[in-house]
Amino acid sequence: MPEFDLERALRERGALLRGHFRLSSGRHSDAFIQKFRILESPPLVEAVAKEIARAFAAVKPTIVVSAAVGGIVLGYEVARQLGTDAIFVEKENGVATLRRSFMLTPQDHALVVEDVVTTGLSVREVIDVVRKAGAQVAGVGVIVQRGAADFGVPTHALLNMPLESHDPAQCPQCTAGAPIDDPGSRRN
Repeated sequence: MPEFDLERALRERGALLRGHFRLSSGRHSDAFIQKFRILESPPLVEAVAKEIARAFAAVKPTIVVSAAVGGIVLGYEVARQLGTDAIFVEKENGVATLRRSFMLTPQDHALVVEDVVTTGLSVREVIDVVRKAGAQVAGVGVIVQRGAADFGVPTHALLNMPLESHDPAQCPQCTAGAPIDDPGSRRN
């Protein structure tokens, strides 16, 4: 099997966009990774999930936990590769929680998966839900890590792609009057 080149796959799928973007975190950037261009391709999802599963196989996760909505497909496929169940965290009244009768127990070693990490807020929310349920966090698996985020557990990113981002008050594109696109998924 040829070596998996994720960066090339992102470019070929048009997942790496250039312009002026408001990120889910609220920060602004001249680059955006459109994760759904990754998640719409079953062969690509299978390839990235296989790599994440391989990175964490030795810690033997008992369950995979992701954030809705974007993480559902990735979480399912990583769990399939590991032979575990997959559940996801949703917002209820603005608070991350387990719904749909999903449960974690103190015996669970949860692998948290995420597609793209910039500030790590979504991952931290999922980790908090896992820990509040009494389960252990086995690690965090990420497709693309845009920014530095320390989760205090073993973390593996398939691609480290630091992309510059700015607080809106210091955004050079805002200062220049460039129109902004808001393709992110997190809405308050």
